Amino acid sequence: MAAAAAHRNNKRRRFSPAPGPTSATAPPLDSLADELLFLVLDRVAAADPRALKSFALASRACHAAESRHRRLLRPLRADLIPAALARYPSASRLDLSLCARVPDAALAAAPSGSSLRAVDLSRSWGFGAAGLAALAGACPDLADLDLSNGVHLGDAAAAEVARMRTLQRLSLSRCKPLTDMGLGCVAVGCPDLRELSLKWCLGLTDLGLHLLALKCKKLTSLDLSYTMITKESFLAIMKLPNLQVLPLVGCIGIDDDALGSLDKECSKSLQVLNMSHCQNVTDVGVSSMVKSTPNLLELDLSYCCPQVTPSMGRSLQTITKLRILKLEGCKFMADGLKAIGSSCVSIRDITDVSVAAITSSCTSLISLRMESCSHVSSGALQLIGKNCSHLEELDLTDSDLDDEGLKALAGCSNLSSLKIGICLRISDEGLTHIGKSCPKLGDIDLYRCGGISDDGVIQIAQGSPMLESINLSYCTEITDRSLMSLSKCTKLNTLEIRGCPRVSSAGLSEIAMGCRLLSKLDIKKCFEINDVGMLYLSQFSHSLRQINLSYCSVTDIGLLSLSSICGLQNMTIVHLAGITPNGLTAALMVCGGLTKVKLHEAFKSMMPPHMLKNVEARGCIFQWINKPFKVEVEPCDVWKQQSQDVLVR
Repeated sequence: MAAAAAHRNNKRRRFSPAPGPTSATAPPLDSLADELLFLVLDRVAAADPRALKSFALASRACHAAESRHRRLLRPLRADLIPAALARYPSASRLDLSLCARVPDAALAAAPSGSSLRAVDLSRSWGFGAAGLAALAGACPDLADLDLSNGVHLGDAAAAEVARMRTLQRLSLSRCKPLTDMGLGCVAVGCPDLRELSLKWCLGLTDLGLHLLALKCKKLTSLDLSYTMITKESFLAIMKLPNLQVLPLVGCIGIDDDALGSLDKECSKSLQVLNMSHCQNVTDVGVSSMVKSTPNLLELDLSYCCPQVTPSMGRSLQTITKLRILKLEGCKFMADGLKAIGSSCVSIRDITDVSVAAITSSCTSLISLRMESCSHVSSGALQLIGKNCSHLEELDLTDSDLDDEGLKALAGCSNLSSLKIGICLRISDEGLTHIGKSCPKLGDIDLYRCGGISDDGVIQIAQGSPMLESINLSYCTEITDRSLMSLSKCTKLNTLEIRGCPRVSSAGLSEIAMGCRLLSKLDIKKCFEINDVGMLYLSQFSHSLRQINLSYCSVTDIGLLSLSSICGLQNMTIVHLAGITPNGLTAALMVCGGLTKVKLHEAFKSMMPPHMLKNVEARGCIFQWINKPFKVEVEPCDVWKQQSQDVLVR
């Protein structure tokens, strides 16, 4: 028996398989340096951010690596903040814009010594000084804080912000209870501030602004729009040594006297000045001001000067670097515009001659915007493509552009943004040239381009793998073929097909399955889209944030399925014949992340008041629309003529 046992043992050893990896054997990922592993994760996130979740579930090593890699957190609800911060201790940015209500307890969840450097609370309410105090104590390296629209935040909250001594960017826009005392705390406590917005802080006076100028010498951008600033603090602000951007929109305290008080001691660093809607500024003040700001690149005087005089135009000669001058709403005296033209060599009336001069002398242009330049011919527009081959952004909306112009633009192989809406002379032939020659195209606007069809859209989709946004609204000839081709553009996040009656749920289902990053969808007046399309969206479009369903053939079933998308924030539901008050009520109660809903006013009296209050308490705003039912879609040329007639009247 002993001999038999020994034989069996030898047999087992002889035929036993080769040893495999044991628990002590390190998986391949453990042997990679974090730098290399993070490069892999960056590629994964760029292709599909949701794939990171699948990566994290692959193994413990993958789970730990993904935790170390994540830098941005965007929770859907405030109660998820503690778990998110615990799961991703290396995160540096916390975006709470999806959380309508953030209580103090949620901000107190940040662990001591947190790595957070940026927090966005611009769309949140429910927190106060206590929450900001906890945030200040937990985040010693916080550099960026956005408290915009904090209409409930006052001096107590500002005092806690002042404890964040490393802040470099701070927005207090619309913090209306804020006074000089609170601003003084911030100025003394945050001397390293580079960017500060105090827009609509109506409680501030010259006292607080003067202290700010004394303490925060590193400011490069300061927004004082709609504040009570006057001459008393204006000079101190203008002497900030590093100030480059200064919006003063709607500051009624800025007048000719304030502008005339400027002297040669003003900082020469200012590059962008916006004094639009400053009602007490005239051409006299502007003429005085420009002498102290010789390095301005942009100047906005819209709805500001009652009259643009020749003397004011000539005074602009001192700003030799001026590139942008906005005078919307200003009245011109005789020779006033002529004086500006002769003084500002970079600013011209846009005609064929201007386009020829610009394209021949500025061959290195990367951005050009010429919306509604009705005096430029199609022949002149061809010069843009022939001479400016480095263009990356081009806006020719509502122009005389035709297929020959698009053929010329095909030479701009670096184009990433092309806006050619309301260009009624372009067709599939022109789009074919763009599709074959512009592989970097990420954004294209074809709004009301009635001459294009599926063939042109297919060429764009096939030739633009980086496409992220496309507007095909009121391109009435496109069908599901266009949507099927666009479904191959996996980076697509914005699709606008409003007023395209020939597309259906079949095409939308392809978009849902192929474009998993889709976040904005406008299908208003797509009458053939029904519940089937909504079911596909609910199953595959988990990134969807905004949708317009008006006039579609969606019923309660489709709306309920759509409400299962937890990140959905904005819905427009007007003139949906298949929606009932009960179905709408159920959908609104289920969809907990909504921040804005547009509904027809008729539903207001049909829905339970307590339900509306419940949804509003979660941070959702209802906008009640009372528009008549209108199905017809006007042809693009008819619509354009009607629009021009309205402008003429």
